[in-house]
Amino acid sequence: MAHKRYNVVPSGSQWQVTHAGSALSTHATKDPAVNAGVVVAYANQPSQLVIYRANGTIEDERTYGNDPYPPRG
Repeated sequence: MAHKRYNVVPSGSQWQVTHAGSALSTHATKDPAVNAGVVVAYANQPSQLVIYRANGTIEDERTYGNDPYPPRG
């Protein structure tokens, strides 16, 4: 089963939790956005939460549910 990927990304002066290019929620600061992303990713396992910095680089990646890494074979 494929992982669902959720992102915490900057959006202007706010932060958004996104999935497949659509905003799921918008927050004034990063911490509440990360908390909301964790809740959504945990509720929709298997999933991955990717947290970005304000400059657009990846800060952290979290996997929820069965992580097939390292892959078999």
